[in-house]
Amino acid sequence: MTRIKRGSIARKRRTKIRLFTSSFRGAHSRLTQTVTQQKIKALVSAHRDRDRKKRGFRGLWINRINAVIGKNQKYIYTSYRNLLYNLYKRQLLLNRKIVAQIAILKGNCLFMIANEITRS
Repeated sequence: MTRIKRGSIARKRRTKIRLFTSSFRGAHSRLTQTVTQQKIKALVSAHRDRDRKKRGFRGLWINRINAVIGKNQKYIYTSYRNLLYNLYKRQLLLNRKIVAQIAILKGNCLFMIANEITRS
């Protein structure tokens, strides 16, 4: 049986992994074993942090709505919790992102929506 040399195939595989980690520093971009470990770690972190980013933005939107409502308590006779509860009760399909943008850009519009909701 003839001998099969795998050098070129293994080199292609390693080169492909190294392209992913080419921007890493030191041994993390050069040594094959370290490169594979760092690639796995990078992909795990990216997957985890996508969920964290969504969680962070939701908190930011809630804080923005709270800030606008709390700052102008005399105009809106409701809290953040009551505002969203009434939005869903009236079946107005506005998520927290849209309500936060309305609150920041057009505060008066949010007050009009809130007063309409609480009156009816």
